Amino acid sequence: MCGIEVVTMPHSPTASNEFSTVRDEAKRGERIRKCPKHLTDYEIDLPPSLDHSRIANHSANSTGFSKNGDTRVCKLQKSLYGLCQASRNWYQKFTEALTGIGFHQSRADHSLFIFRQGAIDTFALIYVDDVLLAGNDTSHISTVKEYLDKNFSIKDLGKLKYFLGIEVARSPESFVLSQRKYTLDILEESGFLASRPSSFPMEQNLKLRPDDGSTPVNAPSYRRLIGRLLYLTITRPDIVYSVSQLSQFLSNPLQTHLDAAIRVLRYLKQTPGQRIFISSDTDLTLKGFCDADWAGCSFTRRSSTGFFITLGNSPISWRTKKQSVVSRSSAEAEYRAMAVTVSEIIWLRWLLRDFTIILKGPTPLYCDNQAARQIALNPVFHERTKHVEMDCYFVRERVASSEIQPVSISTNHQVADIFIKALGTHRFQFLRSKLGVRNLHTPP
Repeated sequence: MCGIEVVTMPHSPTASNEFSTVRDEAKRGERIRKCPKHLTDYEIDLPPSLDHSRIANHSANSTGFSKNGDTRVCKLQKSLYGLCQASRNWYQKFTEALTGIGFHQSRADHSLFIFRQGAIDTFALIYVDDVLLAGNDTSHISTVKEYLDKNFSIKDLGKLKYFLGIEVARSPESFVLSQRKYTLDILEESGFLASRPSSFPMEQNLKLRPDDGSTPVNAPSYRRLIGRLLYLTITRPDIVYSVSQLSQFLSNPLQTHLDAAIRVLRYLKQTPGQRIFISSDTDLTLKGFCDADWAGCSFTRRSSTGFFITLGNSPISWRTKKQSVVSRSSAEAEYRAMAVTVSEIIWLRWLLRDFTIILKGPTPLYCDNQAARQIALNPVFHERTKHVEMDCYFVRERVASSEIQPVSISTNHQVADIFIKALGTHRFQFLRSKLGVRNLHTPP
């Protein structure tokens, strides 16, 4: 007998009311940074998962399975690879399995499931068919794994060492996250494993443009490289700004853009073992830093927002993003950056409550622009701020509710500066030392 594999063509399904909600809620690897540091972690892997979930659809027969004029169709019992609904159906099935044994879904992050009973806390974080289990009771974790194995035939990978390309090492005082192997793979694939290293990822004050007259380069290769570098930023906040700039030119990359990407590769050659240090200390103070580079984009004159957020001394969130509109002043650009950072802080405070981490008092938000701070604290500046009124009300509301406290900081010590511009070597290395990243081969 011969076995056959049946899939559906991704363009063939007929639209239904499920098509507006076909996404899978599994989240990105960066969620691992937010997991509690004092829990025991395990990883499990599920077999090919999309064909586990049931579905009430019909499929036309493949060519050769029916005669001319035959109108019979196949009734699908379970999802098939190629169906738009397959990943969502799998997510719903796994959700039902976990909620059936007492887990509830986090409202802050739908890929996080929580079991809490008495003194027992167990958490499950899912990414398609990879699951991270963490908890303070190993016997309950074993019970959960036995239940999942009975329902899905899981592969138990033991204590967490490697998750979605992220290497995890733990000690009593801390754990560290790194992507050293992934970094070396990028260098080897790009042919830069033996290249001359660089001490910084982008030349100071470099302004890239989409039309500088240089020669076009191979677009698919450039996109693949930038895509891999984007995933590397999960544990490498030191290259976030550089990669963000390079990702603007995916449709028509030029030689100047590739040269800048090569500088990033040379920097990775210098620091392949860079890692995030997550401390296990009891300081659970949430702190935010935000900054903006007013009119920093040379071809749109939009500003860039950069923020960096820590829990205690551990980095947990960072971002570089071009603002959606042009700002008319540096204060306006900084205030827009403040609003974006406040939004992230509010979400983090909400998420931390799921881990029974209750923050006392407002979260300090460090900003080096005095005008932006005054706008947040003073509701009188209507004439000068009415064009950013929505952001003003949003931030002021959070200040009034004692969730956020804008704090002044000198530009020299503004950590978020590394996320909004290309810096010189000394300034870059100084701010990098404040990010909580360390080199595997350099003593702390």
